[in-house]
Amino acid sequence: QLKESGGGLAQAGGSLRLSCEPSGHSFTLAIMAWVRQAPGEEREFIAAISGNGERTYYSDSVKGRFTISRTNAKNTINLQMDMLKPEDTAVYYCAATYGNSWTEEGMDYWGKGTQVTVSS
Repeated sequence: QLKESGGGLAQAGGSLRLSCEPSGHSFTLAIMAWVRQAPGEEREFIAAISGNGERTYYSDSVKGRFTISRTNAKNTINLQMDMLKPEDTAVYYCAATYGNSWTEEGMDYWGKGTQVTVSS
């Protein structure tokens, strides 16, 4: 129901842009988010955006470097990742909820993830 794209390999200091496209559900007005999981680590809730796009959340680890946005015409969300660091290497998941949760545990729909690898 959520499909991520745009992952790949980047050098430290570079940029990548991830996209998430829904299917089956419109996810109109749903809170949509990005969650990542590095090897051997727990999942980390890094960015989220409200249904109308007016409210956003960023974890301290990505604040100032990543930007989440949404295109309501297609209900897609994007994650612009700039100033990438090797520690950003992870599988990045798109997630969504029609509820009012801004946490990983509150997400009800998940994509399968896309790999991002940042080399030093």
